[in-house]
Amino acid sequence: MELPPIGLGTRISYGIGAVAAGLKGAVFNTFLIFYYNQVVGIPAGVVSVAIALTLVVDAVADPLIGRWSDVTKSRWGRRHPFMYGSVIPVALFFTLAWFPPSGLSNFMLGLWVFATAALTRTSLSAFEIAGNAMVPELTDDYRERSRLFSLRYMFGYVGAYGFSAVALATFFRATPTFPRTGQLNPAAYPPFVLTAAAVMIAVILISAIGTHSRIPMLRQSFTVSGGGLLSHVREMLGSFSNRAFLAIFGFGVFKYSAIGLYSGINIFFGTYLWKFGAGQLSILTLGGVAAAVVAWPLAPIAANRFGKRTSAMVFAILGVAWGLTPLVLSLNGWFLLPGDPRLLPTLLFIDVTYGAMVAISLINTSAMIADVVEDSAVRTGRRDSGTFFAASSFMQQCSTAVGILATGVILTLSHFPAKPAPGTVTDEMVRSLMLHYIPASMGLWTVGALILCFYPISRQKHQDNLDILRAREAEAVSREQVNLPLGGPMR
Repeated sequence: MELPPIGLGTRISYGIGAVAAGLKGAVFNTFLIFYYNQVVGIPAGVVSVAIALTLVVDAVADPLIGRWSDVTKSRWGRRHPFMYGSVIPVALFFTLAWFPPSGLSNFMLGLWVFATAALTRTSLSAFEIAGNAMVPELTDDYRERSRLFSLRYMFGYVGAYGFSAVALATFFRATPTFPRTGQLNPAAYPPFVLTAAAVMIAVILISAIGTHSRIPMLRQSFTVSGGGLLSHVREMLGSFSNRAFLAIFGFGVFKYSAIGLYSGINIFFGTYLWKFGAGQLSILTLGGVAAAVVAWPLAPIAANRFGKRTSAMVFAILGVAWGLTPLVLSLNGWFLLPGDPRLLPTLLFIDVTYGAMVAISLINTSAMIADVVEDSAVRTGRRDSGTFFAASSFMQQCSTAVGILATGVILTLSHFPAKPAPGTVTDEMVRSLMLHYIPASMGLWTVGALILCFYPISRQKHQDNLDILRAREAEAVSREQVNLPLGGPMR
């Protein structure tokens, strides 16, 4: 079937759904460990291990959600039931993560964080997996897919960095008790969390309702072969053995570990290295939104000119190397010092350009997964978009959890105190933080980019896959017409 063009309203509705994942990722990865460690006073290792252990839940839940979405048959298709069904659980479990019962020990608080974080991520996976899996069904155009993911990533960055910037400027603004570091104010967190939950409810509903009209045009469930659970497992493993997907998966494991590490540790650099207050951190955080706006039109152009694989690799390495420059220079005493009026605009410029390059890499990598769907379908006869994006979601969330675990390890190695009194965080601790972080971040990105060398799908290969699948579908339709009784209806 020739798909009609995607209208502007549908595009925006589809893209805006990413605000939920971006917001949750920023709030959990940046503020959750900071809150429990610096405000509540729990050792960083306890919280980071609790979050990292949610990967055990993801390992089971995400593939099952993806497979369930692929085989679901309903009047709302196979994606929208999951999108609508995720609304309440996401908001509920996200909120509970910040409000543990009183009187719990550090160990019990760790269990609370683990349980609520795992349930939040599983609920959000139902929405994200279904939403991402729609892209191969919305369009099969090579460049159009990059445009859709570019829009989605832009909204994701707005959710992550835009909300964080607003929160730092409003909820964490200076008070007489906390004149410079409002992010250490315990009273700021309840309204911050409840507002975040309300925003997630709104954008998930907008995305589901705004794309609802496309349901009749989306591919419906294929016929599942017999054999029950074992058959499902065999088919999933068959899909995951695709070489192109394995290359993306390997790259993703390393890049999202690096992103999780950056998210968890960056607020420590802002607070203790650059000595910024919440207002300055808010301005700096807005650089992420600006980066997404820059990357939005450039990612499809880069994919078209250089190919998705090359642009994903090159922009990842160049971006991270540029982003680490202030830390490398600071280690040697060659960078601007805290209090210098040039420090904030300089860091903002670096963050925008670094973030834009990394965003281009992330956008085109996601578009590559959409192209894997047809590559796998040529071999298996199934379009397992839900299964592939479920594996991608698992890889992303688990690797981010590993990055947060690494944050806890680095903070422990650097002897960072929990809930420190003013003046107890020394320059040597901050220097140790940089010495551990810089090689870890650069190493993760470099190894990941090298793995992506094994991705085999070019633009021409994608077109060849589409031609093969269209020929098969045309042949199937022809056979069905031949077998129809005279005057019988087409199906």
